[in-house]
Amino acid sequence: MARQSNLEQAAEAADDLPDPRDVVEKDEEVPLEEVFDETFMTENTDFDTFDEMVAASPSEATSADELGRVPRDEWDEFIAETTNFEDEEEFVFAARDHWVAKKLGLN
Repeated sequence: MARQSNLEQAAEAADDLPDPRDVVEKDEEVPLEEVFDETFMTENTDFDTFDEMVAASPSEATSADELGRVPRDEWDEFIAETTNFEDEEEFVFAARDHWVAKKLGLN
């Protein structure tokens, strides 16, 4: 399934966008909990937090820091069952778009 995003349209319609350097520094790491924030999680998943989702996954992982312990196929299946998305790629890109829109004041 092709990813669909209204982020580009929202940005084009915005009157005043901040400079990207004011939003995030070059090489700055954005914590997963910030990208997969409570708003995104409650609107799009069966969970309140990303840590809660990872802990509920079919693995021994108990937090986002241990996400690598979840086998890829099981994670994709878990995402399809517990979120509004078909797989990890769709889930991650939607969270990214949510985070960018929030940082740019587009939502």
